[in-house]
Amino acid sequence: MTIRAVVWDVDDTLFDYTSADREGMRTHLAAEGLLAGYATAEQALARWREITDAQWARFSAGEIGFEGQRRDRVRVFLGEAALTDAEADAWFQRYLGHYEAAWSVFPDVLPALEALSASHRHAVLSNSSIAVQEHKLRTLGLLDRFEAVLCAAELGVSKPQAGAFLAVCEALELPPHEVAYVGDHPEIDGRGAAEAGLLSVWIDRGTATVNGAGEAVAHRISSLAELPALVRADTRFGAPSTFG
Repeated sequence: MTIRAVVWDVDDTLFDYTSADREGMRTHLAAEGLLAGYATAEQALARWREITDAQWARFSAGEIGFEGQRRDRVRVFLGEAALTDAEADAWFQRYLGHYEAAWSVFPDVLPALEALSASHRHAVLSNSSIAVQEHKLRTLGLLDRFEAVLCAAELGVSKPQAGAFLAVCEALELPPHEVAYVGDHPEIDGRGAAEAGLLSVWIDRGTATVNGAGEAVAHRISSLAELPALVRADTRFGAPSTFG
């Protein structure tokens, strides 16, 4: 079966979100004078990540809007439930300045996109919002490489739900079996894409907790340098795979 398009996750797949978030938040907390409340900077960063994951899960489940999860991340982290929306937004915007200063793409991204530029179409499917991800991709010089950018905030459905993956296939006017999906999370990306009928590729950048289920249904690669051969071979139907 021929793969005609590659759909990409953004954070921790194309863009080094984990490093940017840690560096940006560390600088932000120092500027805000908030590190003194923690034994170490690492403890503060771990607390921020814990809160981020919890609020993002609420957003993914449809319990809260995109802006709401940002505001609640600030309120919970600061321990100030009565913080107004404007105050929470202002705090988060100050953090974003430090976060954006640390943005970078992974070194294997541009070579992989170049290798597949003539042979495959490309799109993005993210559990974020279009405004956020288009700004990010434009700043990183990647936006023009994708013919479509779809995000959960506008779709009303998020990964790993099949509807999110099927929506991007519909946007490309391709059946799922002609589309590969590349993401960094074995469950949200790997299992979700596979169950929706796409060729599922998990780029293991060491940022996700693995429980085995998603890993079992996705092709696992450790570098995007492995991707061109994989999507051209399409080993989903039992042909031997050398990618682990």
